[in-house]
Amino acid sequence: MTIPPPAAPPSQFRRSIRPFGLIIGFYFIAFLLIAIFGATGEAALGEASLDEGGILMQWVTLAATLTATYVMLRRVEKLPWATIGLDASAAKAPVLLKGAAYGAVAIGVASMGLVAVQQLRIVATPDGSWWGTAARAAAVLLPAAFFEELFIRGYAFSVLRRMAGWKLALIVTSVVFGLLHAANPGANPQSILSVTVAGFFLGALFLATGSLYAAGAAHFAWNWVMAALLHTPVSGLGMATPDYQTVDAGPDWLTGGQWGPESGLASVSIMFLVLFYLHWRHLRRMESTA
Repeated sequence: MTIPPPAAPPSQFRRSIRPFGLIIGFYFIAFLLIAIFGATGEAALGEASLDEGGILMQWVTLAATLTATYVMLRRVEKLPWATIGLDASAAKAPVLLKGAAYGAVAIGVASMGLVAVQQLRIVATPDGSWWGTAARAAAVLLPAAFFEELFIRGYAFSVLRRMAGWKLALIVTSVVFGLLHAANPGANPQSILSVTVAGFFLGALFLATGSLYAAGAAHFAWNWVMAALLHTPVSGLGMATPDYQTVDAGPDWLTGGQWGPESGLASVSIMFLVLFYLHWRHLRRMESTA
């Protein structure tokens, strides 16, 4: 499955200033709706717990970004959802499972490889509800993953792709994806670089499958494996660790340190292997349309 070619003549689209206006318009509407939806959600929550508030706000942010995407894609440009990989065929179960498998296996192999060579250790922690923690992680991380995919590799990616080709769109969005995580706790050049590589990993998967759902599934599975199965930080954010915890026992450049294994050389190496495979298997066929 691949994303269909743009409806408008690419040469005319590229020569105009319209692409920049479309991107600015999308982010303006997205931020405006996030603020409006967020204020409405906070008012509706009232005295709700911090956990309930955090979960609801993740879904509110996703809803606001999806609405902004609808306005720009469907109402302004009048393009089909397939333009950004959100059509019905892109949401088929095999595609979603493929995306989830890429994310879960990549971080799982990297992390368990580090456990096997004792660079990560699994230690006991006070008893707690594993299932409750796993469910809460899913409730928070699922909308967060799909929000980030829509925000970075959704409409804006599509405009950049039509303007300058898929390669530049992939580079720009991946760099932006990395920089947006610079404010996370404990962020440093290594962690930002690793998230940038993750941007290429997710963007290449999106291009290979033609499904933003698949990229979102990979993103979610990657984060959920760290939070719910490994009990490690996710992008520097601490997570609950009932019963056990995976702790750093090696150099930060290899294990990721306080950011968790996603920031270490082990996971970055796995992502590069996947990137090489996706390029060899799918992306090189797109060279003529770059």
